[in-house]
Amino acid sequence: MHKYPSDISKEEFEIIRKYLENAKKKTRPRKVDLYDVFCAVLYILKGGIQWRMLPSDFPNWKLVYYYFTVWSKKNDDGISILDKILKKISKND
Repeated sequence: MHKYPSDISKEEFEIIRKYLENAKKKTRPRKVDLYDVFCAVLYILKGGIQWRMLPSDFPNWKLVYYYFTVWSKKNDDGISILDKILKKISKND
């Protein structure tokens, strides 16, 4: 996969992996690497582009959008997993 400025390192991803994996009940093995999906979400958020304009070396935009909606769902406190993760990785910058 092409390297983009919005990507995080694999080491940073390992810190947040458990949050992303636990956001959705796993019923079958994943066919896509969550690292690639998360980097695609960051690409969209930082670049401000439309979902359908996501470069083809990322996973399919519909799958990325699906994970974005799962990770963006607010809990009872009004905070999403994506909110928590973005705060956590911004502290590491």
